[in-house]
Amino acid sequence: MIHPIVKFGDPVLEKPTEAITAFDDDLRKLVEDMFESMYAAHGVGLAAPQIGISKRVAVVDVTFKDDPRAKLVLVNPEIIKKDGRQRGTEGCLSIPDFREDVSRAKTVTIRAQDLAGKSFEHTGEDLLARAFLHETDHLNGKLYISHISALKRDLIKRKIKKLTKAGEW
Repeated sequence: MIHPIVKFGDPVLEKPTEAITAFDDDLRKLVEDMFESMYAAHGVGLAAPQIGISKRVAVVDVTFKDDPRAKLVLVNPEIIKKDGRQRGTEGCLSIPDFREDVSRAKTVTIRAQDLAGKSFEHTGEDLLARAFLHETDHLNGKLYISHISALKRDLIKRKIKKLTKAGEW
């Protein structure tokens, strides 16, 4: 089932999520829905709060369906190591039509659980590293705009406020 993407301004996006404790059919269905919703929105990552669910789970596919082995399910993920720096344009499905340059780690190692609750570690570089950081930020109640200058952040918020008043957000 495709869920609508929650937009900036919804409180669910700015609060830390609850850890997943039940590795059951409900979780599997949620993850299936998250992949479907992410692909429908043309994203490469999606965290549960972005569909209004305050649970600590995210999905990532930086190949956008090109390589089925690249599909990653991150349950209760934590960043355990960051190396290097990269700067690149970043956007977010919850802040559509806005993109900014964001500085992030170039290489990131994440520890998470899979759908069965089994722990694993995965190291990603470049776009995958950026996706790991972006999605775990969502699970911690942060958005990518917290990594840009206050001036740029305020400008985006003002534009969104205008769009909201006009009924376009």
